[in-house]
Amino acid sequence: MLTRLAIKNYTIIDELGISFSPGLNIITGETGAGKSIIIGALGLILGDRADKKSLHTAAGKCVIEGSFQIAAYGLQDFFSANDLDYDAESTLRREITAEGKSRAFINDTPVTLNQLKELGEKLVDIHSQHQTRQLNTPAFQLMVVDSFAGHEKMLQEYGEKFRAYRKLEARLEDLEERARTARAETDYLQFQFDELENAALQPGEQELLEQEMLRLTHAEEIKRSLSGIAYLLEEGETAVTSQLKEAARQLSSLEQYSHEITQLNQRINSALIELRDVSQELDLINEQTLLDEGRRQEVEERIDRIYRLEQKHQCGSVEELIARREGFNERLNNISHLDEELESLRRQLAGERDALTALARQLSAKREAVIPGIEEQVNTLLRETGMPDARFKLTQERLPEEALRATGIDQVHFLFSANKGHGMAEISKVASGGELSRLMFCIKGLAARHTALPTIIFDEIDTGISGEVALKVGKLMQDFSRHLQVITITHLPQIAGKGNTHYFVYKESKADATFANIRKLEEQERIREIAKMLSGDNPSPSALKNAQELLK
Repeated sequence: MLTRLAIKNYTIIDELGISFSPGLNIITGETGAGKSIIIGALGLILGDRADKKSLHTAAGKCVIEGSFQIAAYGLQDFFSANDLDYDAESTLRREITAEGKSRAFINDTPVTLNQLKELGEKLVDIHSQHQTRQLNTPAFQLMVVDSFAGHEKMLQEYGEKFRAYRKLEARLEDLEERARTARAETDYLQFQFDELENAALQPGEQELLEQEMLRLTHAEEIKRSLSGIAYLLEEGETAVTSQLKEAARQLSSLEQYSHEITQLNQRINSALIELRDVSQELDLINEQTLLDEGRRQEVEERIDRIYRLEQKHQCGSVEELIARREGFNERLNNISHLDEELESLRRQLAGERDALTALARQLSAKREAVIPGIEEQVNTLLRETGMPDARFKLTQERLPEEALRATGIDQVHFLFSANKGHGMAEISKVASGGELSRLMFCIKGLAARHTALPTIIFDEIDTGISGEVALKVGKLMQDFSRHLQVITITHLPQIAGKGNTHYFVYKESKADATFANIRKLEEQERIREIAKMLSGDNPSPSALKNAQELLK
């Protein structure tokens, strides 16, 4: 329930504050005084778009703040989901700067405009005479039926499942496209993999082959040199090892004279052992160095093959080629797994669709069950608003189950006839502006009861009615206000007399400027205001008496 509205620096409003009451709140005033401007300001804290044109003066920012009593409306989940502090008396605020920048707050926490709008839709429904085109929209018509069906949680569950289902569908489509692309390159990947796999590459192979190729290419030179070195070390008449051996022998005879000679002799013997070891290893290399033209050609071909593969795949080593081979193998494995993943995803999607279809059938059955009651209640209210011959009908069309929508498998249609002898047709084709306004009033009033909406606002929807019909509309507003807070802007005294609280909007001049303001009327002021609505600015005694009667 809206308890207070404060407006500062908005169009022709300098600054004002209104405290609203439960029940039926009436707002009246002269034409152009700013009644609808107040509702426009309220719309800003409910998420409507705004710009710097909303400002009364560019000197300061526009601030609109509304306080709402929300304890009875189960909105804790919204606050929790949006990480906001919950308070039974919550405040919505909107600020607009001279540059046109807008900020929104819920309980002093900055929020997005969408968050403000989402909460606003749960608190207030503003209905004006210009909104009757909603009656012709499928979304609004289905919303009315759903509000009567009272299956909000089921509808929410269905919506969540539907969104999850559509994501799963999108994922399947993406996977199928990937699978098609992958299959198109399977042959290419397989050829590349097979080529590298058949090459049987080994880490470090290239370096070993290149070293072997050097030995095979220069084998003759290597063997000749190694033979010469062996001759110098071991075989010649003046072989190095022979001379060292003789030197060691002679030093041995001198060791008894000097400890240093003993150490030097030991070093010569160590050198002799090392040279013999070197000689043996050189002999081994000589034996292993073969003049093998066949092996040289084989190694050359292997190196050429590796070079070609490196050039083709733009790699710098055998290790990179092996990594490229594993990459091809992984992509081939992924392609083979795609079919398994696709099959699994199709089974999951079928299961989700079955569950979604079952839920859609339940929603459809609940909608079907409440349609007769909606028709009966709307037709009753139409008679009470001075349309005794009007008929309202709701038709339900079940779509094929494969045509699941975000709201289920139903389309509903509002049909209407205002007069006897006229067939029923879509509302846009048979209803006048006044008839549409009354029909919308009846439907919205009933729907608001079933949605537990805290507040509904009627902005001059009484255009085109008067007399007894106006009394009946006022009575219905009074009736609605037993279930929710109703705020009505009206120019009809018959409706104004039904209010629990009456506010008067007026203009006043300050320092060569005109401002809109509002005040709550006391009992005697109400009598005079309603009398003025009946007969003009100077009400007669009979008008005052009539006003008293209306207030009773």
